[in-house]
Amino acid sequence: MAKDLFSTLDLNLLRTFLIVYQEKNTRKAAERLFVSQPAVSQALQKLRHHFNDDLFVKVHGGLQATSFSEQLINEITPHFDGLMTAVNASNKFDPNDIDYPIKIALSPVVLACLSGTLYKELMSQAPNSKLELVSWSTSSCEDIQKGEVLLGVAYELPFTSKEIYVKKLVEITGRLFVRKDHPIKQASVSPEELAGFEIASMISPGWNDSFSHAANILESRSIPHSIGFRSEMLMAIIDVVANSDMYMPHSNLFPIDNYPTLRGIDVSVDGKTLKTPVYSYLHAKNRNSPLTNWLFDIIQRALSTQNNK
Repeated sequence: MAKDLFSTLDLNLLRTFLIVYQEKNTRKAAERLFVSQPAVSQALQKLRHHFNDDLFVKVHGGLQATSFSEQLINEITPHFDGLMTAVNASNKFDPNDIDYPIKIALSPVVLACLSGTLYKELMSQAPNSKLELVSWSTSSCEDIQKGEVLLGVAYELPFTSKEIYVKKLVEITGRLFVRKDHPIKQASVSPEELAGFEIASMISPGWNDSFSHAANILESRSIPHSIGFRSEMLMAIIDVVANSDMYMPHSNLFPIDNYPTLRGIDVSVDGKTLKTPVYSYLHAKNRNSPLTNWLFDIIQRALSTQNNK
């Protein structure tokens, strides 16, 4: 039975062997490999013992390969070339090559305000992709862990699995939105000036399922308040606000120019605007993925652009 030369071979030695063959000189090979010349000589000695062949003989001007070495080089070179191509290709990313579905879960605040912008930008760079934008839900983190959703965008969640990698995208500024002829006429208000008006609260699953952040702020300041309506659907809240004296707590992401029946009101607490961070959520295994990094950059730019309007 022939000796199994492969299973007991340190493959790092083969790369040294290949470089020595190309250079015909151990000093030059050592320079290319960033090791010492004795290290190269030691590697060759191990290979000589392993293959029971001299591999190279000294001639005028350098080293000359034995017939065994010539045969071995001819056999292994295509495989090394293939490995080099595969390894280098693994670090390349071109959105034009994406021809598969990309599923992103967006919190209601983001989904209703940036869907068009995100779609336009993603399609311009990855025209062959199949974009799916879904609303963030209480199961979104689990969907990310299962690989059913690639990336999510939501407020800071109280609890997430260690498998979920969380990265801050942007901070948004709190604003209120009311109907055009709402009794509050000021362009900016304090929490005290909201007393007596009901809140139309948007539900962001996993973040404020059972409470309203606006109500919590008013409660902490002993300001009379009540929640008149709650929904995950932005259009439902807009319809209610347009037909009542309720106000909708939202942010500067809200595209007020698209809703001529509404107007925005700035709000400050003790002279300071309210800031809320928005985060991306993805599986930890994808934290350094070129695909998810590309998506993060696009979403961050879109949020920042809308945030600065």
